[in-house]
Amino acid sequence: MLVHKGIEHRVVNLMPGFHPLLLRGLGFRGPTVPALRLKDGRRVQGSLRISRALEEVRLEPALFPTDPGARELVIEAERWGEQVLQKVPQRIFRWAAAGQQELRAWMGRELVGIPAPELAGRMNQPLAARFARASNATDESVRADLERLPSMLGEVDRLIAEGVIGAEQPNAADFQIASSIRALHAFDDVRQLLARRPGVELAERLFPRFPGPIPLRVPAAWVPAARQLS
Repeated sequence: MLVHKGIEHRVVNLMPGFHPLLLRGLGFRGPTVPALRLKDGRRVQGSLRISRALEEVRLEPALFPTDPGARELVIEAERWGEQVLQKVPQRIFRWAAAGQQELRAWMGRELVGIPAPELAGRMNQPLAARFARASNATDESVRADLERLPSMLGEVDRLIAEGVIGAEQPNAADFQIASSIRALHAFDDVRQLLARRPGVELAERLFPRFPGPIPLRVPAAWVPAARQLS
């Protein structure tokens, strides 16, 4: 959204698991990312709050339509993307990070660029497990997420077909939803569920550079598309 609005900024990647402590050191009150510090000193956390704060900083290009009806549809879609769709890649990632050393080492190496990523990955395991518990990222919940994912992708298809998202000029809901689709598409063992989905084209247009492929392993029996192929 910052790039879209042409707002000069600097991105700081924090080591997953340690980010709540690091955020407090940077003066943020909450433990969550994304977190934005504005030039006037304000600190804003969470994508919904950030989209509205950026509208105050620079109105054009707008993230929300001026027409009240269209605006409400975008707000509703953005909220669904944040409260429902986003939880799926988050839970899958945290579930995998708790049990897969390869993924934890990849985070340290590719996302943060820290030295000795293998060692850091092993040391980070207790924190990864704690975050998995906080998200209820269990075998059962992740398997249920994967079962529901095709219907969620169908909702994304509907939003694109009805013009709520996917237009030439993206809105706040585009960025919220497309970021989750981009993350899911980067998961090696989940990508097949997104084949030929229009949301993938949108996600790649808005996020042409994205870490991946992400070495995240999910049992094939949990992925509906894999079961159909077997």
